Amino acid sequence: MRDPSAPARPAGPGAGRAAEPESAPLRWGVLGVADIAVRQVVPAMQKSPRARMEAIASRDLAKAQAAARSLAIPRAHGSYEALLADPGVEAVYVPLPNHLHVPWAIRAAEAGKHVLCEKPLGMNAAEVRGLLAARDRAGVVVAEAFMVRAHPQWLRVRELVRGGRIGELRLVHGHFSYNRRDPDDIRSRVEWGGGVLLDIGCYPVTLARWLYGAEPLEVAAVLDRDPELAVDRFVSALLRFPSGQAAITVAGQTAHFQRMQILGTAGRIEVEIPFNPPPDHSARILVDDGRDVSGAGVEVMRFDPVNQFTLQGERFWEAVRRGAAVPVTVEDALGNMAVLDALFRAAETGGWVAPRA
Repeated sequence: MRDPSAPARPAGPGAGRAAEPESAPLRWGVLGVADIAVRQVVPAMQKSPRARMEAIASRDLAKAQAAARSLAIPRAHGSYEALLADPGVEAVYVPLPNHLHVPWAIRAAEAGKHVLCEKPLGMNAAEVRGLLAARDRAGVVVAEAFMVRAHPQWLRVRELVRGGRIGELRLVHGHFSYNRRDPDDIRSRVEWGGGVLLDIGCYPVTLARWLYGAEPLEVAAVLDRDPELAVDRFVSALLRFPSGQAAITVAGQTAHFQRMQILGTAGRIEVEIPFNPPPDHSARILVDDGRDVSGAGVEVMRFDPVNQFTLQGERFWEAVRRGAAVPVTVEDALGNMAVLDALFRAAETGGWVAPRA
């Protein structure tokens, strides 16, 4: 049954296809052989009966064939265009470098394919507006692949915040870092959307916006660039929301660490592994009533091991087959991109900047 809160999809190229049975798995094509696709996302989605990987493409046919063999995918294509023309593909997963996200997501939508695109959805908000228009013309489902927003630990956190467990939300603090400096890595290319703010800063930003249920009024940032590669490597950001704040730090050349704290007037929630919880280990959040700093008022909530990439694929299936809302819509992605744009501008100007979604 269609989710009445989900926006109706307009008529377009995707609307004219013969409807699949509601229980049928979604037939996927993968646009590229990026590590995140072949090592994490595709194997995870293959664990679900709601996904069937039909084809994978690379501009190097041999690479596509090797990936298809290793993942037991029936068809390999030597070009992205060939995959988009494949009649056996209903939905396309786009794990390409950041600067190729919107151009190929638009081409996929225009080919009548539903699109799940890696984060960040675009290089800037203007690009995402173009994809939003293409989605509406084509009448297909398009979503940003923030898998964290399908994970049970985050659904529970949001439920606790909305239910008043920690009082009124006042501060969200997030940190995400890793240590990698490789000139050959796509994340080291400024012109390809490299740097830590787009790569990992987008995570605490989307979660802060999601928890507040609002857009920040203005943002400030301090940004440090690698002297040789020119990509941003350390970023500290402040977001001022109508009812509170978010403080975010991200780094690409420090120790690997991640944590999020959500603080309200009557308690706090700590998410131990907020972004990459291992799929074979249980996840934990700590809910503290704030009675003292020793943790006497802490309740530990555990979640059974899940693969958030599998869950992300199933949520996308529900959107296509049943008309449910995707976890992260293009409109939501546009809001996130506007904040990231504003953070770059704030770092350049040294002042507070209002996002322009």
